[in-house]
Amino acid sequence: MNALSIDVEDYFQVSAFASYIHRDDWPRLPCRVERNVDLILQMLAEHHAHATFFTLGWIAERYPALVRHIVAAGHELASHGYLHQRASEQTQAEFERDITLSKNLLEHLGGQAVLGYRAPSFSIGPANLWALDSLQQAGYRYSSSIYPIRHDHYGMPQAPRFAWRPTGQNGLLELPVSTVRLLGHNLPAGGGGYFRLLPYAVSRWALRRINSRDGQAGIFYFHPWELDPDQPVPPGIGLKTRLRHYLNLHRTEARIHRLLGDFRWGRIDHIFLGRA
Repeated sequence: MNALSIDVEDYFQVSAFASYIHRDDWPRLPCRVERNVDLILQMLAEHHAHATFFTLGWIAERYPALVRHIVAAGHELASHGYLHQRASEQTQAEFERDITLSKNLLEHLGGQAVLGYRAPSFSIGPANLWALDSLQQAGYRYSSSIYPIRHDHYGMPQAPRFAWRPTGQNGLLELPVSTVRLLGHNLPAGGGGYFRLLPYAVSRWALRRINSRDGQAGIFYFHPWELDPDQPVPPGIGLKTRLRHYLNLHRTEARIHRLLGDFRWGRIDHIFLGRA
């Protein structure tokens, strides 16, 4: 069984739009996350699959019914921080306030312990491994925030590809999004823009290779806005950002259906923490 995860944020909150859309403008923009999460919940129910929802505190605070629907359907509620700020751009004190606020808020709304955290834009790496100690002290059991690939905005290519404890034997468990090892390089195999850019067969091959050759459970992720080809286009965004964000949005829903049908999917905490 592989672990499916959803980073619950809306289209205007992605890091790539940060220089085009100010956080103060978020409340005035049309929010589409409820519709998109409802669609995901329907798809998961259809395929008898479960998932982990790394939910932004800002979203949870404004749409508490969304949190309750996630929990009622038997999925894991986890944290994506409160304001979608990269961990690498916060001081330790700012980071600790953010992760504590989001954890407390989600636990209050969802009525269950929040054990997992994923940093926005996989923004934990060699320069801020202290963030894992902060997470552990705040009561988290695991992180999925270090992506062992080379990328222009994030990544720690020298990091292990599977579960490890970056700060020592008693440190926080890190669960990286899936990669495949090919020609001496780690290649992304866990969703995101690569899932939309490349043919579906590539993702299916990669996950099967991880399951069979590596003997490991895969960790896959996507965002609710990736199933929403009718979302607004903010004015003034650059060509590179436009291509990355909007490429093949019209294909994602069908591809997720195929993914759910081709593999067995469960929650991160059930698979890696043994919480049945």
